[in-house]
Amino acid sequence: MAEAAPQPLALPSGLLELCALLGAPRDSLRGPEQVAQRKGVKSLSSLDPEVLSVFVPPFVSKEDGQTTGASCVLLSKPRRRSLRKKREKPKPEPWKGLPGGPREPDSEDISIPNGVDLLALPQLCFPGGVCVASEPKEDCVHFLVLTDVCGNRTYGVVAQYYRPLHDEHCFYNGKSHWEPCRLSAAGCFVPFAVCVVSRFPYYTALKDCLSCLLTHLKLCKDFEVDNHIKDFAAKLSLIPSPPPGPLHLEADGLILINIDNGSITYSSDDGIDVPDIPLLAAQTFMQRVQSLQLHHELDLAHLGSITDLNEGRACRRAWQQTLNRQIQQMTLQLLVSIFREVKNHLNYEHRVFNSEEFLKTRAPGDQEFYKQVLETYMFHSFLKARLSRRLDAFAQMDLSTQSEEDRINGMLLSPRRPTIEKMASRKASASHTTHRRMVVSMPNLQDIAPPELPPRNSSLRKVDTGDCRSSSTVLNVSPTTTYTFKLPEIHFPLVGQCVQAYYCDCVSLLSKAMSFLAPESSVLLARYFYLRGLVHLMQGQLLGALLDFQSLYKTDVRIFPADLVKRTVDSMSAPERAQAEQTPELRRLISEVMDKAGEAPKADDRVKNFELPKKHMQLDDFVKRVQESGIVKDIGTIHRLFEALTVGHQKQIDPETFRDFYTCWKETEAEAQEVVLPPSVMEHLDKNECVYKLSSSVKTNRGVGKIAMTQKRLFLLTEGRPGYVEISTFRNIEEVRSTTVAFLVLRIPTLKIKMVSKKEVFEANLKTECDLWHLMVKEMWAGKKLADDHKDPQYVQQALTHVLLMDAVVGTLQSPGAIYAASKLSYFDKMKNEMPMAVPKTTAETLKHKINPSAGEIFPQAVDVLLYTPGHLDPAEKVEDAHPKLWCALNEGKVTVFDASSWTIYQHCFKVGTSKLNCMVMAEQNQVWVGSEDSVIYIINIHSMSCNKQLTDHRSSVTDLVVQDTAEAPREVYSCSVDGTVLAWNVSTLRVTSRFQLPSGGLSSIRLHNGRLWCCTGNSIVVVSVNGFPRQELKIDENLGGISTSFLGFQLMPEQEQLWAACAGYDDIYIWSLKDLAASPERVPLQDCSEINCMIRVKKQIWVGGTGLSQGKSKGKIYVIDVERKTVEKELVAHTDTVKTLCSAEDRYVLSGSGREEGKIAIWKVE
Repeated sequence: MAEAAPQPLALPSGLLELCALLGAPRDSLRGPEQVAQRKGVKSLSSLDPEVLSVFVPPFVSKEDGQTTGASCVLLSKPRRRSLRKKREKPKPEPWKGLPGGPREPDSEDISIPNGVDLLALPQLCFPGGVCVASEPKEDCVHFLVLTDVCGNRTYGVVAQYYRPLHDEHCFYNGKSHWEPCRLSAAGCFVPFAVCVVSRFPYYTALKDCLSCLLTHLKLCKDFEVDNHIKDFAAKLSLIPSPPPGPLHLEADGLILINIDNGSITYSSDDGIDVPDIPLLAAQTFMQRVQSLQLHHELDLAHLGSITDLNEGRACRRAWQQTLNRQIQQMTLQLLVSIFREVKNHLNYEHRVFNSEEFLKTRAPGDQEFYKQVLETYMFHSFLKARLSRRLDAFAQMDLSTQSEEDRINGMLLSPRRPTIEKMASRKASASHTTHRRMVVSMPNLQDIAPPELPPRNSSLRKVDTGDCRSSSTVLNVSPTTTYTFKLPEIHFPLVGQCVQAYYCDCVSLLSKAMSFLAPESSVLLARYFYLRGLVHLMQGQLLGALLDFQSLYKTDVRIFPADLVKRTVDSMSAPERAQAEQTPELRRLISEVMDKAGEAPKADDRVKNFELPKKHMQLDDFVKRVQESGIVKDIGTIHRLFEALTVGHQKQIDPETFRDFYTCWKETEAEAQEVVLPPSVMEHLDKNECVYKLSSSVKTNRGVGKIAMTQKRLFLLTEGRPGYVEISTFRNIEEVRSTTVAFLVLRIPTLKIKMVSKKEVFEANLKTECDLWHLMVKEMWAGKKLADDHKDPQYVQQALTHVLLMDAVVGTLQSPGAIYAASKLSYFDKMKNEMPMAVPKTTAETLKHKINPSAGEIFPQAVDVLLYTPGHLDPAEKVEDAHPKLWCALNEGKVTVFDASSWTIYQHCFKVGTSKLNCMVMAEQNQVWVGSEDSVIYIINIHSMSCNKQLTDHRSSVTDLVVQDTAEAPREVYSCSVDGTVLAWNVSTLRVTSRFQLPSGGLSSIRLHNGRLWCCTGNSIVVVSVNGFPRQELKIDENLGGISTSFLGFQLMPEQEQLWAACAGYDDIYIWSLKDLAASPERVPLQDCSEINCMIRVKKQIWVGGTGLSQGKSKGKIYVIDVERKTVEKELVAHTDTVKTLCSAEDRYVLSGSGREEGKIAIWKVE
């Protein structure tokens, strides 16, 4: 079968798509009416313009020394997209050969770029027609946006200028026309326009270019005009298209807002009511705008005058760029403040947005704005980006302006309530005070507390914002350096040899510029790779272009032109592709863009709006519906809720029951927005406490009032003059009982709470609420005890969720069996009673804290890798972001980052690939390298929390990374993969400096010691030089008596000159002397150990993580071994699932991550 021919490669266009000369046809100037009007009239009548000449790339033929006739088209009637261009100069005849005359047949077709309609172009270039003037006028420039039927845009810049109409030598079509002209043209000036069309909206740059062209056109002879325009167009067409920028804007309609006077203009003719922007966000924005330095001369008035013209222009450009960045940042801050709380109403797993609940939380005056915005296509795109957890500019600004409380709230499993600190910071409006109840409001996640706001004015400039508490200072925008790359000179005539010389000069200059770049200039380096790759394509050097695009892929994947690379590979002949695939880097690149492009199914990025169910629900559907509602995400909790709502019924839930439960839950939230605690009460509470439940007014043995529950305590909110009476903290409770007391002939249900530190028992006549409060207090008491025992505050948060669900279940069912149904949610109370397991003393003393990187997910996720990075890494990092961080690799390429100074989530779940992550290392101060099962090394920028660089030189799973940090040599990273490949990387250039292959394969980990690499290959540990030459080998079958096993991992102890290793299937740690690896090893037995997963060295200790028995059950277990005594000092048990990974935090703490049954991280104190 014949091989399919390669597809021709459509090269990317340069800066110029088309250049045209436009003006009035000659015959329109010959009538006697113009002769009669030519004197004494400043402006003659308007004429119809037409296209006179068109210049379209390419401007050089493939054969050397043969030009294409400038691809110039001399037009009379521009009726077709494929136009005719002349090959020969016509013989001049009187009144023939003009634009309106007939054409000779000797011509050839050329193609006009899509999106350019030559019929409409004359009217766009001369909106008022061609007006011949009796005196010259100033040159003028205007701009065009040309859109084709598919919505693709091109951009035009039009420069108009005037030339005198001479008596004998007429300027038309670049030709001399000696003719008996009836019009004595003294004092007549004819307007012409030069239009440049580009795919890029570089209006200012093209305006500057056209301005330079006009200076030449005014001085040249008439018949030279076309040649000048042709040379000008040729130069622009040879400038390679720049890499794409990060900002793309779309809009349904254009709205122009004058922020000085508040006027609004809409692009459509239809009248539209543009709603006001949310007031608080608008006021904050206006305060910041008023602080801008908008006037260049005034801002620099205190400086001396610049006497050099170029220096002055550069100074003005730098000032303008700084101002533009400040405005961009302010506008982004405005958008974040308007839409920050959208994320609180999203369900990421099912891609659902609860628009109704979101609108309910908006202020009444802002409702119309949000209603209109929520219906737009742009908001839908915004939702897609949020649900995909895209770390774009909005997400980064949201992260950088997030308050500490918001970060803490991101870890909470229970529904959020405002803290006492936030409640105290709010001023209650007098008009609302009389309607408030003693329940806490829902949170306001904006980091600006809402003040008492003045009435709205038509102009935001006129609003008095003196009382607004938000900062009005201009955002401090660090200046960015502008880099200029000067293109080489273009030589004429444009024969192939000259063009190739130009391309060679471009490559040479780009290569030279790249060689001088500092290591930290990766962003600029990526742009140079992009440009050099394009130039190589223009030269026809496809292999060189692919090598540059491969380097670009490693440097900045954001601007990687995947479609262009795919088209380049498609256009290669079989020998060319075979040659490319002989290079390992290109073989991987071709596989990425060609093979895997068709394999990956398109992700479902639809956004659904939350709707209440309309049919009966089995368990699985109920789980999905509850998760979509945003009430609870945890599957185990939802299963218990299902049991509670179906007690005594068929195991399905009807739509009415679900609607009642949802309504009860949301009504409780709505009531919470209307109340606030008195200041006399708030002063007794911690600033981070929240009130989660209030009883009705009841009689107690300490007075009459309402019982309030926070995450920490119970207290009585007394009636009359509101006061605070402490009942007990949950930690201090000794016993909770539900009983009855006699009152006349009645028995009143009463709750009794006995405290550890008090003899007096608290009694409350809760009547019908007694049984519910009994369940709730016991659950909170059990949750607090578990939290204290396990140093895990999320037990309290989970208990709060159970309590609020109990309340909603009772309110939904409203039946005699409602309390029994709610008891199905008493999870921790039952756990305390049925499985009273004490935490071992050693564990309790060593364990400091536990955190959950899977908070907010629907189920726990295994912690595969942990990495601690110290704080104050880089002077460029913001102070608030310079804290130490803990990096957690979860399943499917997810990474969660904690602030290690407060153990709060810093960045929640961004993705690097879709496969399991095996290893992480901090390669330099602003980079974390992550090795993945998909054979890629992902590089994360610590400052932006983004992954724009990928290293793809490995061919199988990357299993380990180790950093060589010496003062003499450049910083290097060694990486290994399971197929036995070891690569050395230069961190600055991201290039492989050396590579070697271990023949045995199965490479699982490496260590660097004394300039040699120690490589664990399963059945042996091989010692090699950094260039791969073998030096020593420790074979497991020769040293362990021929037993069938393999190395799981090892650690080197240089001070003791020892190698510590763990073997599969054995509960011992083996110790070899580095002086004699052939000698039999010592053993340290690990009692009750069934599996070893990881081991690290901390000071003079070895910490080993795995699985073992504790109190008769299999648990995650850590063994701490003293290196000198070779004995187990501690056995630590704090995980219900196996310990998968360990890492050290400055040798002060050790952090352990558990498997997917638990998915938590424990923080241990090192002694």
